[in-house]
Amino acid sequence: MSVIRNILNSRSGKGGNFFNILTGILGFKPKNLIHYKKAFTHRSLNQRDSEGNAINFERMEFLGDAMLSAVVASHLFKAVPGGNEGYLTKMRSKVVSRKHLNELGKDLKLIDHVQTNIPKEQFGVNIHGNLFEALVGAIYLDRGYKYCKRFIYDRVIDPYVDIEQLEGKVISYKSLVIEWCQKEKKDFEYETYEDTGNDELKHFGVKLWIEDKVVGKARATSKKKAEEKASKRAYYALQTKME
Repeated sequence: MSVIRNILNSRSGKGGNFFNILTGILGFKPKNLIHYKKAFTHRSLNQRDSEGNAINFERMEFLGDAMLSAVVASHLFKAVPGGNEGYLTKMRSKVVSRKHLNELGKDLKLIDHVQTNIPKEQFGVNIHGNLFEALVGAIYLDRGYKYCKRFIYDRVIDPYVDIEQLEGKVISYKSLVIEWCQKEKKDFEYETYEDTGNDELKHFGVKLWIEDKVVGKARATSKKKAEEKASKRAYYALQTKME
């Protein structure tokens, strides 16, 4: 318990009390700060409780992901009574996409309060969404489903969930391109190669071939990102045909 006590006694943010910071983020007063401290503890601290269990935000992240999915699914089920399973699944994926969760975490400046032994500038962009999910998990453990639902509606559904806009929002250009090629029976290939150039970080270049013609190319710090960027450019080049 001494580890948890030490964490609870720590302060988060510049000159601010953790309780007050949380109240501002949540819109209501937290009861048990232990859950929230865990939600902002990175595994690099290697903290463990008296039973040897790890203290970090990863388990909270798992729980928060499930709660987000459940609340958003319930909302969409009621808001779109004519939507079938495939439609509702796709719409939910747009609401809880990694990109959107990262934006939410950034807006709330959650990374300012994470306890870590790693310089924060070394974190990848997904840390913002991970912390947001962990925070949702902590809310559920602290105040139950009612407050968790309220927070998700206040921060996610009410300001961002517009059915008409979501219907036109693209999650993955790569998926769109592949589906179109398969439907039109067109051969396609993602040609990937290292493209470091003068950059300190390793980059990958991607050329998207459709029917022996390069219709999109891009470079990024990962193959996945480069493929998505190349697919987006291909989509806009072929938009008239694809639509």
